[in-house]
Amino acid sequence: MKLSISTGLAALLIATAPLAANAADRDLRVAYDVGDISSLDPHRASSHVDRAIASMVFNGLVRLPAGTANMGAIEPDLAESWEQSEDGLTWTFHLRPGVMFQGWDGGEPYEMTAEDVVFSLNKSMDPEQSAYSGEYAGITIAAPDPMTVTITTPEPLSQTLMLAKLMNYGAGFIISKRAYEDMGADGFRLHPVGTGPFGFSSYTPQSEVDLVANENYFRGAPKLPGVDILFMADVSARGIGLRTGELDVIEGSSEQSWVQLMERYPNIDVEVFGPGSASVLFLNMDNPPLDDIRVRQAIAHAISRDAVVAAIGPATATPLLAPFPGEYLPGGLTNDEVVADGLNYDYDPEKARELLAEAGYPDGITLKVIHTELSVMLRPMENIQAQLRDAGINLDLQVVDHATYHSLIRDDASQVVHYMAWRPNADVFLTRFYDSASDISDGSSPDTNFSHYSGVDDLIAEARNTVDTQEQAALWKQASEQILRDLPAIPVFQGRSAIAHTDALELGYELEGNLAFFLPVTEQTDIAE
Repeated sequence: MKLSISTGLAALLIATAPLAANAADRDLRVAYDVGDISSLDPHRASSHVDRAIASMVFNGLVRLPAGTANMGAIEPDLAESWEQSEDGLTWTFHLRPGVMFQGWDGGEPYEMTAEDVVFSLNKSMDPEQSAYSGEYAGITIAAPDPMTVTITTPEPLSQTLMLAKLMNYGAGFIISKRAYEDMGADGFRLHPVGTGPFGFSSYTPQSEVDLVANENYFRGAPKLPGVDILFMADVSARGIGLRTGELDVIEGSSEQSWVQLMERYPNIDVEVFGPGSASVLFLNMDNPPLDDIRVRQAIAHAISRDAVVAAIGPATATPLLAPFPGEYLPGGLTNDEVVADGLNYDYDPEKARELLAEAGYPDGITLKVIHTELSVMLRPMENIQAQLRDAGINLDLQVVDHATYHSLIRDDASQVVHYMAWRPNADVFLTRFYDSASDISDGSSPDTNFSHYSGVDDLIAEARNTVDTQEQAALWKQASEQILRDLPAIPVFQGRSAIAHTDALELGYELEGNLAFFLPVTEQTDIAE
C-alpha cells in the first residue's frame, strides 16, 4: 500500500485513514528526517536514509547481523566461507549458491555469480563510480570460476580490515551487473537492484521510496509485503504521524526531551542505541594561536563534556574522551583507559586561563568557526561556545547551511571544525581524520584531516600492515594515546540514535546497536496482527 503523507502538521492532524484490518498484510511505513535521498546506488549512498534503503535491497559477502555494532560479530552472507593465503595477500571467497537478484523493468530475476561480485567490487574501487574508492587502493579481484572470488591485496591485511571492506556497509554491497549495464549509472541511481529481502518498487522525489518483498530472498521470503520510506523533515509531524497510526517507525530527535515525550504516549516504544556519531573538535594546527599546544590544552580544559551531555540528555549522548570509542571498535580507548592514562583533560577553566597566559594570550583569544545549521550539531556547539567564553576563548561562530559548511571547512576556512561522524573501524577513523595523506590542503588524498596533523602516520601504516589482530589493536591504541597528547582534536561526546515505533512492531532480532543511524528492517521484521 502506497501512502502520500504531507509533512505539514495540519494534514497529519486531519488524516483519519484507518489501518488495515489485518495489519500484517500492509507495508511497514517508516519516516526519516530528510527532504530526499541523495542516491540509491549503495556505492554512493551517504545519508542515513540512503544506507537504510541499501541495507534492505543489498547484501555483502559478509555481514554484521541486524541489531549489533560489534565488529567481532561479522558472519557469512553472500559468501559461505573464505580463507587467506599463507603469505596473507590473497583471500578466496566461496559464494552461496542459489542467491537470486531481484527483477527490474526489462530484466528478470537471475542467480548471482562471481561475475556480479567482481563487477561490484571493481565499481567500488572506481573513483568515478564510488564514494569509497580510496579504501581499495591496489586491490585486484578475479573470478576463477562462477562461484569463487579471489581478492589480492598489495600488503597482507588482517581479518579486521579485510572483512570491513566487504561487509553490508558502504562499498561492500553487491549489485546486479546486468541491471547496472542495462540501466546505466543514472538509471541505477534511482532504481537499485540487489539480492536483499526487499526490492525497489517506486520513487517519488521529495516524498518517498517504496520497496516490495523479495519472495526469492535466500534467507526466506520477508514477513512484510513491503516497506514505504517517507521523507519528513518535521520531527513534530513524524511524531503525530506515529501517534495517529499513519506511521509505524519514525526517526527521532537526539535530545532526551523528545525521548521522554514519546515514551509518555500509549502503544509507542522508543529505542535508543549506539554507536551514533562521535562529536569532535578539530583544531587547525597550522594556524596561530592553535599551533601552540598550550592553547589547544586550554581549550580542552575549558570544556565540560558532562555539561554538553547534560544539555543533550544522558539517554541520547555520553561523554567521549578518546578519538574513537573502544566500546565498539577494536583498537579504540574506553573512557576509563583514557582517565587511567591521565589524558582526559579535566574541566578546569582556571587552568585554561593560566595556559593561555603562558602562551602569551592573557587577554584571551578569538577563533573563527564555520558551523552547520543542523540543530543536532549546532546546539551542542553553542553550549561549547558559552563554556569557552568563560575561559577567555571566544568563538566567532558563523552559521551556514550544511552543504556550504562542508565546502568551507574543506577550504580551510575554519580554525575549529566541529565534525560528527562514525566510521566502521579504527583504521578508517585514523586514516581519514589524522593521517597526513588526508590533509584537506596538502594531503595526497585530501579527505577530513582538518587539523593538518601528521603525528601518527607511522603508527597508522604499521598497524595497517599488521596481520595479527591483537598487535594491530595495540598499535591503534598507541595512535589514539599520541593524538590525545598532541591534541590536534578534542573529543566531546558520543551521540546515540533514537527511533520510535508502534508497539505492534516485531523487529525479528535483539537490538543492541547499529553501525548506521537507523532501525534495521529484515525478512523477520513484522507488524503484529
